[in-house]
Amino acid sequence: MGPVMDNKFDWKRFLLSFDGRIGRRYYWVRFNLPYIAIVIFLGLLESAGSEQAPLLSFIFIVAASWPSLAVGVKRCHDRDRSGWFLLISLIPVVGSIWLLVELGFLRGTVGPNKLGPDPLNAIAPVA
Repeated sequence: MGPVMDNKFDWKRFLLSFDGRIGRRYYWVRFNLPYIAIVIFLGLLESAGSEQAPLLSFIFIVAASWPSLAVGVKRCHDRDRSGWFLLISLIPVVGSIWLLVELGFLRGTVGPNKLGPDPLNAIAPVA
């Protein structure tokens, strides 16, 4: 079951659980865009000379690590890959680009896969 339950979004499951699948929309709108906005805000604080900016940045990185992994793993699951696929980002330059394309731009498996039901509730096309 995905992060949406009874027409109410389950933030706890979305950010902390490694089970299930999420689509690109949740990946971008509910996680990456807010994440990017916070990083930009912290960068602006640091460039403005705020003494608290490095501490706030450290706290954010530590606090966002688990949710980032959980969301990434669920996105890998949607692509019918193991969460270990995230380790491809360790390959310099190419790994990060590959991961961005796989998780951010390519559609997940149509219909259920071994890692959960389709988050878009799509019906697999008839061959």
